[in-house]
Amino acid sequence: MRSIRNFAAVGAAAALVLAGCSSGGSTEGSQSTEAEQNDAATESAENTDLAVLTVGASPSPHGKILSFISENLAADAGLQLEIIEFSDYILPNETLEAGELDANFYQTIPYLEAQSEERGYDFVPGAGVHLEPLGIYSEKHTDLAGVPEGATVGVINDPSNQVRALELLASEGFVELPADGKVNVTTVKPLKGIKLIEVEGPSLVRNLQDVDIAVINGNFALEGGLSPAVDALVLEDGTDSPYANLLVWKNGAKNIETIQILEELLHSDEVRQFIESTWTDGSVIPAF
Repeated sequence: MRSIRNFAAVGAAAALVLAGCSSGGSTEGSQSTEAEQNDAATESAENTDLAVLTVGASPSPHGKILSFISENLAADAGLQLEIIEFSDYILPNETLEAGELDANFYQTIPYLEAQSEERGYDFVPGAGVHLEPLGIYSEKHTDLAGVPEGATVGVINDPSNQVRALELLASEGFVELPADGKVNVTTVKPLKGIKLIEVEGPSLVRNLQDVDIAVINGNFALEGGLSPAVDALVLEDGTDSPYANLLVWKNGAKNIETIQILEELLHSDEVRQFIESTWTDGSVIPAF
C-alpha cells in the first residue's frame, strides 16, 4: 500500500536488490522468488485503480503523518502514496522543481517564500497542517537565567527559520531586532555579549554540547531524541503562528486533483486525532 524511501539510500537499495536477483539457483530460492513475484503481481492488481502520488517529506513528524494517511485513509480515497524521506531542507524543493516529486511536505510559508525568491520556484502552498514549536535547548544550563554574559548561541543557518529563531531569542532578551524588519544574524544587535553561531538544522542537536544554548526546530529536536515539552528551556508560542507546516506542489501541476485528495486528507479529523494522540507532549500540534 505504501512505499517509503530515504533519498540518500535509494541507489544503495537498488544495488542490493540487483545483487539479490543474481544470487543462487536452488529450488528453494526459485520458489521464494516466484512467491515474491506472485505477491507483487497481486499487490499491483489490487492497486490498479489507485492514483499514485510521490511526496517528499522530513522523516518526523511529516513522514509519520503521511504514513498514517497511507496506511489508514489513502486507499479509500483512491490514492496510493510513495513517500521519499529527506534529511535536509534544500533537496525536497530541488527535487520537486526537477519533477521527481508530485509534492513535498516539510516547510512553512516564510521558508517557501524565501526559497522561491532566491531560486525562482513557482510553487503553490496548501493550508497549514501542523506546528512544531521552536525551543531553546542547552546541555550546560537548566534555565535561561543561568546563561552567562558572552554565551555562545547556536541558530539555524537557513534564512526564514533563522528569522523565527532570532525572534524567539529577542523575546527572551538575548538580541534586539532591527527596526526595518530585515532580520538575520548580521542585522540583529546581540545583547549580554552573546555570540551567534550559524549551524545547519540537522546538526543543531549534535552540536548542542559545543554551545551554551541553541534554538532548534521541533522536527530536528525530535529526530535528535529531544522532547520539546520536556527538554526545552522555553518554547515558541504557537498562537496564530505563521510557521505551520504545509503541503506544497508546482503551479500548474497536471495531477492537481490527486494532490487535492492528499491536501484534504491532511486536514481530516482522523489526522488531527493522530497528531494529538501521537505527540501527547505538545511537541507537534494541529494547525487546523
